[in-house]
Amino acid sequence: MATAPLIIFTIFALFGVSSLTAAAETPFVVAHKKASLLKLKSGTERVSVSIDVYNHGSLAIYDVNLTDDSWSTEIFDFVAGNTSNSWEKLDAGSHVSHTFELESKVQTTYYSAPAVITFRIPTKSKLQVAYSTPVPALETLAEKTVAYKLDLVTLPS
Repeated sequence: MATAPLIIFTIFALFGVSSLTAAAETPFVVAHKKASLLKLKSGTERVSVSIDVYNHGSLAIYDVNLTDDSWSTEIFDFVAGNTSNSWEKLDAGSHVSHTFELESKVQTTYYSAPAVITFRIPTKSKLQVAYSTPVPALETLAEKTVAYKLDLVTLPS
């Protein structure tokens, strides 16, 4: 008679473990967006943008689309690449990178919004959405003065 409660407990334990395992089998997308400024000559500055998309989950993701439409054409000219890219599949534990270059036309402090990543997972029919980290404020064509402070020290004689 003691075996019946043990069997029921075992069935519930296996059900609980299987539901936890099923919940753990999901993709986990992390995207990091970074930008760097490079002054070419007086009045010209390039912005190099790089976006890394990581799948830290346990399932592959499909139909991955990256879009970064936060760069105003009134402020920037596109020099190399474009602001969107797509990949057919991103395996679990892997990552992809996308880069493009812009040239600043005006002096400003610019705040770029996060990039948008859409993807599909096999267990859900609904399109999934993830966002990258935002880029800190970029001061384009700013006069960057370097302040050197020279303290004269007199030594006692």
